[in-house]
Amino acid sequence: MKKIIQITMLLLGAMLIVCQASADVNFSEYFKDQTMRLDYYHTGTAAEEHFAIDRMVNDGIWAGSKQQLIDELELGKYFFEIQEPQTGKVLFSRGYSSIYGEWETTPEAKEEWGVFHESVRFPWPRQKVKLVIYKRNRDQDFEQVWEYMVDPESRRVNPAELQSSYDVYEVATHGKPENKVDIVLLSEGYAPDEMDEFRSDADRFARALFSTEPFASRKEDFNIRAVQVPAPNSGLNHPQQDIYKRSALSVSYGAFGSQRYALGYDNKTIRDAASTVPYEFTAILMNDSIYGGGGIYNLYITAAADNAFHDYLYVHEFGHHFASLADEYYTSATAYEMGSDVVEPYQLNVTTYTEKEKIKWGDLIDENTPLPTPWGQEKFDKHGRQVQKKREEMRKAKVSEKKMEQLFNQQREWEEDYLSQIPHAGKVGAYQGAMYHSKGIYRSEPNCIMFTRTDEFCAACRRAINMVIDQYTR
Repeated sequence: MKKIIQITMLLLGAMLIVCQASADVNFSEYFKDQTMRLDYYHTGTAAEEHFAIDRMVNDGIWAGSKQQLIDELELGKYFFEIQEPQTGKVLFSRGYSSIYGEWETTPEAKEEWGVFHESVRFPWPRQKVKLVIYKRNRDQDFEQVWEYMVDPESRRVNPAELQSSYDVYEVATHGKPENKVDIVLLSEGYAPDEMDEFRSDADRFARALFSTEPFASRKEDFNIRAVQVPAPNSGLNHPQQDIYKRSALSVSYGAFGSQRYALGYDNKTIRDAASTVPYEFTAILMNDSIYGGGGIYNLYITAAADNAFHDYLYVHEFGHHFASLADEYYTSATAYEMGSDVVEPYQLNVTTYTEKEKIKWGDLIDENTPLPTPWGQEKFDKHGRQVQKKREEMRKAKVSEKKMEQLFNQQREWEEDYLSQIPHAGKVGAYQGAMYHSKGIYRSEPNCIMFTRTDEFCAACRRAINMVIDQYTR
């Protein structure tokens, strides 16, 4: 059994551990300067799951660090290692989450089987290596769920580089991929004659990200490139609103029964498009005006680019994808079944603890701040329930997006005003309500991009994001 590292060590010494562990792995001894993408099928129900190999392909040059190969942050629901078969030495590792990992928590998974195509990416091995995939158990520890021997000479391996036909737009480049965080932006729902609009949206994504801390202070650590993937028609699929379209990357609203949740299930097409450029993180910009999107750790984000809240959507969903940040709100129409027995989450911006020495961000809390920290939750929740009810009524009535945006703006104004006037406004503490639970889980500040449609991350989120940036750049 592979144990999750202790939170205290994670926060106080993770980067040192990463450097020491990675120093034991000489990149050029074990790997070539290429990326191997191992595609597999992930199938099962709420009660069981299985893996089956599909293929291994060349995904372009290796964009990641050649120094920090071991992931000591261990975020995500899943985790994989590339091991030396003879000794078990870990040569490379990364945490990640997946659509399957979310789907298995829905009511549908209790009734039927599901199958999802997924990928893991790692430096191209010079010799045979073993892939081992782990999954978190009920106690949040990692347990092995699958292993596969990777032979670079196997008939399942295709070393040919993909010759992409897509045009590339350089949004922001600041150095070699191996020394930077590399983001690829993919167009979805943009017709061939709408690529000027996509390039404009790509620039807007970069402005939104780099105007938000800590991304703003660390802008030079990022490269952003946009891949223009023309769609057969403009816009996306909205099955719950009787709008049906076929798009280039298969992204559709309505994932898991949530009207606003947008996912794409054609993993191969998405991955092939992304591999046009060196990348580690992926953002799919949707040419749509209806509020919605999604973000999965180390998979991708989706975000409506033509909505009034596009900047918030970009940054909020990227927080999920980039640093595995948990949602800090707790009223939602999503179909996940969280259960009543909640153990300490692995996400770095939420906690079940109220003792300062146990809280992940406890060192940031002033000695005079009460724990848990009062914030007028009852009044906030009452207003939230009223808005949620109104929102559901408006969605059922299929009102225009402009009217929905008016409701969201009114909600944001009320929340900003209320949360700015509470007794501990702006103070780091332990504020009850987060991660779809109104009780028993706490966030670090009254407000945050992961809580409302505000424009700043809380202290815990900022620190988590910095830790991930460090892992890819130092």
